[in-house]
Amino acid sequence: MVDVMSTKSINDLAKEVLMIEANSIIKLTQRIGTDFDKAVEILYNCKGRVIVTGMGKSGLIGKKIAATLSSTGTPSYFLHPAESTHGDSGIITREDVVIAISNSGETQELMNLLPLIKRFGVMMVAMTGNLNSTLAKASDVSLDISVEREACPLNKAPTASTTATLAMGDALAVCLLEKRGFSEEDFLIFHPSGALGKGFLYHVTDLMLADTNKLPIVNENDKFVDVIETISKFKLGMAMIINNFGKLTGVLTDGDIRRTLIKYPSETKLLIVKDVMTVNPKRISKDDYAASALHLMEKYSITALAVVDENDLPIGVIHIHDILKAGVA
Repeated sequence: MVDVMSTKSINDLAKEVLMIEANSIIKLTQRIGTDFDKAVEILYNCKGRVIVTGMGKSGLIGKKIAATLSSTGTPSYFLHPAESTHGDSGIITREDVVIAISNSGETQELMNLLPLIKRFGVMMVAMTGNLNSTLAKASDVSLDISVEREACPLNKAPTASTTATLAMGDALAVCLLEKRGFSEEDFLIFHPSGALGKGFLYHVTDLMLADTNKLPIVNENDKFVDVIETISKFKLGMAMIINNFGKLTGVLTDGDIRRTLIKYPSETKLLIVKDVMTVNPKRISKDDYAASALHLMEKYSITALAVVDENDLPIGVIHIHDILKAGVA
């Protein structure tokens, strides 16, 4: 047996494997076209579940694709093709869609499943490396996941081909996610455990500061210098600004203060807060999820949000530190 390591270092071989697999994914981009569009439409219009099936390494990749689809709004289930002919095929209904994965397109266990799929008239999307195969010809649409060579030095072990299949599955899942308008809160519904789910366990009311004696609320006609003292006193890095009807009209943040001092260095004693506040600030309801508050903070680079009631009256403040302390991330 030839010692490959004697002529090629471990690092060189590892880099070669990664390059082969990376190139196999890059070449998939050239095959994204009408067939891919049709596959997305078939899956999007599925009234039942997406049944993913594949044998061996393809089956392992299929399990991951099914899991990704399910967690992003497309109900999916993995069916082992060998078990399918021993009763498990009973899970397939006429309203389902099948994704069948086989690099050769001739996997016998999948061939055994084809008569049932055809009998039920179930639509099928093939993911195969052979567009002239039996599987491809039996499918409503076929996605080409062929690779020039496997990353295995023997060109035998499924490596680049399984990587390409996994990437194509991710592309389908993400396109379906976008087409369905799947939101961050939708995602959290399917991930109730761990750090992801904590954003769905907490509402703003659970984490906000609601003690009126500790809320930095000032009138828009108050003097700018007085509001600076209020912000310093309450140590939240901001003050909520209300009009004479008590409605939120703005906020004054540490950033607003710095910009004001630079712009009006000798006039600060003459300014009222209405002149320099951030108008129409971001706000949130106490009934919203903490994850939604964190999303707003990250999107607009702010550290605290005013919490308002249905009449736009400020009733609290939620700070990013309290959200992160609760484990919402």
